[in-house]
Amino acid sequence: MENYTDNSAAVSAVLSNYFNGVFKGDIELLKQVFHPQALVAGDVNGTSYFKKLDEYLNGVKNRKSPFELNEEFRMEILAIEIINSIAIARVHVPMFDFNYYDLLSLNKINGEWVIVNKLMTNVTA
Repeated sequence: MENYTDNSAAVSAVLSNYFNGVFKGDIELLKQVFHPQALVAGDVNGTSYFKKLDEYLNGVKNRKSPFELNEEFRMEILAIEIINSIAIARVHVPMFDFNYYDLLSLNKINGEWVIVNKLMTNVTA
């Protein structure tokens, strides 16, 4: 098994960039953290959500970002599990009027960690 500390720091850096890309609507930053063939799936208030990466990025591009709306940055890493070159991250992504929780699958490809799958749901009270 590779060095867990180094991989944990690298995965955390990818997640930080993911948070910043989502928060600021930075499509170029998001393209760096996602594999080009990544899928985004889940549900928003019971409605199924399934998009290829380009469709997801287009949605981010065509909305006002939480940063532009002067929202408080409250995104956080809840857990990371790494086994060799794969990882799962559970993250909390509250923004707009949503209380998103994401499960992100990552893979270390050519020495770089990238998000290969995003599962998301909005948790209501």
